[in-house]
Amino acid sequence: MITESPRWYKSSYSGNGGQCIEVATNLVPSRAVVPVRDSKDPDGPVLTLHPSAFTGLVEFARRVAL
Repeated sequence: MITESPRWYKSSYSGNGGQCIEVATNLVPSRAVVPVRDSKDPDGPVLTLHPSAFTGLVEFARRVAL
């Protein structure tokens, strides 16, 4: 049984504008998932992504932000 808890962090690129997400990449080795949540609502819903889907999301966000 895996009892590891997510260790949430916010990107160092995030400002204080409140438009941030938090991720818990520590679960990739043990569960092969990347949980994502809204930093303003830490008790709210969590989106669980496959690592390749998370990578795609980050790549998309970079392209859109340019």
